[in-house]
Amino acid sequence: MAAGRALAALLAMLLAASAQLIPREASFTISLHKADNTTVTIKLGLQSNCRIRMKYIMSELKIKPGDNVTFDFTCGTPEKYFITEIQKNIDCVSGPCPFGDVHLYPPGLPRLNSTYIWDVKASTKAGLELKFSTSWLRQIEPGETCPDAVSYNINSSIDNATVNIGTFCRNGSVSRIKLLGGVVLSLHLPWHLPLTTSGFNIASRASIKRLCIIESILKRESSITLMSPNYPLGFPEDELMTWQFVIPPNLRASVFFHNYSLSNCERKEERVEYYIPGSPSNPEVFKLSDSQPANIAGTFNMSLQGCDQDAQNPGILRLLFQVVVQHPQVDENVTHLVDLSKEKNMTVTIHVEGWPNRTPLMSEPICLICKDPRTCDRALTLTSGAVYRISFLCKDLSQLRITAEKGIGCMDIRWCQKKIYSLSVPKAITRLPIRLHKFNWKLLATDMINVEITSPSLKLQQHVPEQRCNTSYSYSIVSATPETELNVGVFCPGGSIEKIQMRNNITISLKTFGKGFINESIPQDLKMSFVPHIKDECIFTVSPNPKAKVYLQTPNSPYGLPPYVSISWFITVPGKQTARLKFSKDRMGIACETGRAFVNIKEETPGAEEIVRREDELLPQPRNMLHSFWVNVSNCRPVDKEQLTLQFWVTLADKQLDLGIILAVVAGAGVLTVIGLTVCCVKKKKKKTQNPMVGVYNDNVNTQMPGRKGSFRKGRQNNESHVYAVIDDAVVYGHLLKESNGSVSPEVDVYRPFDGPIGSMPPSPPPFSFRKDIKRSSNPQEEPLPLMDIDQDNYTFAHQKSGQSEDNGDANKKDKRDPSVPLLENKERDGLVE
Repeated sequence: MAAGRALAALLAMLLAASAQLIPREASFTISLHKADNTTVTIKLGLQSNCRIRMKYIMSELKIKPGDNVTFDFTCGTPEKYFITEIQKNIDCVSGPCPFGDVHLYPPGLPRLNSTYIWDVKASTKAGLELKFSTSWLRQIEPGETCPDAVSYNINSSIDNATVNIGTFCRNGSVSRIKLLGGVVLSLHLPWHLPLTTSGFNIASRASIKRLCIIESILKRESSITLMSPNYPLGFPEDELMTWQFVIPPNLRASVFFHNYSLSNCERKEERVEYYIPGSPSNPEVFKLSDSQPANIAGTFNMSLQGCDQDAQNPGILRLLFQVVVQHPQVDENVTHLVDLSKEKNMTVTIHVEGWPNRTPLMSEPICLICKDPRTCDRALTLTSGAVYRISFLCKDLSQLRITAEKGIGCMDIRWCQKKIYSLSVPKAITRLPIRLHKFNWKLLATDMINVEITSPSLKLQQHVPEQRCNTSYSYSIVSATPETELNVGVFCPGGSIEKIQMRNNITISLKTFGKGFINESIPQDLKMSFVPHIKDECIFTVSPNPKAKVYLQTPNSPYGLPPYVSISWFITVPGKQTARLKFSKDRMGIACETGRAFVNIKEETPGAEEIVRREDELLPQPRNMLHSFWVNVSNCRPVDKEQLTLQFWVTLADKQLDLGIILAVVAGAGVLTVIGLTVCCVKKKKKKTQNPMVGVYNDNVNTQMPGRKGSFRKGRQNNESHVYAVIDDAVVYGHLLKESNGSVSPEVDVYRPFDGPIGSMPPSPPPFSFRKDIKRSSNPQEEPLPLMDIDQDNYTFAHQKSGQSEDNGDANKKDKRDPSVPLLENKERDGLVE
């Protein structure tokens, strides 16, 4: 007995505990009148253990017209798992249509995410008009959500076909929608937002003879986006619909098509029609590909007309467009003349910054460019050969940009080799109150014709990390060959590059970076000409600034030179200066899969040593270059993803005379002084015993100074025009002296002037009797300074002892020996040196 009472007590405690685990929420009672024709369905939206509880537990409850139901939930948060769907059927065909506000019915529903559906049946001969409350509606694209999670979906129901007019949020401009036939309207409400009204009413019935009419009221500056029915799917075949835009008289409206496609028509033509107040040609018909009307004053209509589509391949007609409403712009009545009548192969595009990639916000004022009062758009393209008068509907012209392109071609070098083209921005563009964003020059030529770019006065600077351009504009140069595209680099004015030669088709892009371009670009001097074929892909001619370090870099950086491409630089070095060349790294940094990569350096002087380094060798150490020189970089096919990128710099300094040369000159001058004193002493001694000197003068001498190097081309052996000798009588009769005692031999030598390049200062020549051919120094940095005075004649001096006689006429006889070999050297070979 006691055990039975204990068991009963335990069961009572378990039942009490279980009752506490399943809390009992407040119950809901829903009573539906049969005449309301409304059905309520509560069902699980997400899987959960939460259930609807009546006499028994269920996951879905359907309440039909005439039912009276009380229920609750087994969990405390049913809004997380359940949704409510309320559908009301309205028959406007067989019975009276309930005009006026549409209420949210029934009352007392649990606070769940809810969808109200009104299915209104109506005749196609009498369409329905839905009128929305003062907040109005805003159409959104498929997949987009409303900020407050309240959305309307409107469908037109014609017979058994349903057309999706669109999805709308609150707070927009759509005030009314008229539909042909019936309508199915869905209102989606979140559980946390208690609404007591649907926000629309059924206003009236009227025949509209088209799919639908959407009215949009725009009271202030704004931008709205609208879509054709069924967007992005196809607009119904051969249908017609209309948008009505109500615009205050103090505002202007412009229409822009952003996304559209056309179907395949068998009959008729897809088009857009406008009814614009005051237009002399209503309706104005446009294709979807046309620029749509802009700057429209007052209320207007826009209609979309479909066509009979190809049954086998119908295609899709769809349209997404924007209507911008704003006040008349300050610059509306100001026109700007753009004269492109003398230009060739040029297009100029004026556009809003970022257009078309960026769509302005609804709150932003829209800038428009107009070529007449009604033809305006965010982008306007002008072509060469015409004159335009344009205006800007824009409060802030800084939002506008200009992009231009000009083509220059050469198919036959005979017709364009000597012609120089100026790559400057035409004044028709620089005079506009708009910033130039980019100007492209497309230079087209055949395979054997190349392009040469020069900047005579400003010169160019290559933009590299160590030497950045700080000007308001720069030039980007790209060379496109059939095999590869080579980004030559970015350049700006104010550098040391005088000339760039490139192969094949070239694109030069001038890009601006600030408002100072117009002032800085006034002395534009970039020139272009077509030249015959060059060997390298690109050749730079550089004249370094003596006061600055010049950085030069291989093209296509940082991606590296394409395989088998060769680039050259010619660096000019003034005569009184020396250049310091240094590479920024020790090695090329690549390994070749096929071929070899080379760096070649060679001075532009006869017999100069050529420095060559392969990709597996160290690059040359810093070195001084005494003459203008070449730097060439040739690429192989690198292995893997390695790329060849080289950078070097050049500086100029005044040339320093080598101490060894100074000592040699001083020593030579001392030897000459000693020889001169010895000759004077000998002559004084001889004058006491020898006869007076005899002078022989050639009266055919040419007293004209040579005009330039090389004016006299004859040698001494065949040109007597410069013979004037003062001959000692002992020398005249030297042969007699030799015959008398045989102790004196005539001293004969041939002096040839230095024929090397002319330097800044002529060096002191060595004594003529001892001069040998000067050999090049083994040190490439040591070069002999050349003589300034150059003559092509060979002078012969003969010295004989007294006691010999010779007819005076023989003094002018030609020397039959080889003038290129000094007589002194002949004597040395014969062992007759005294």
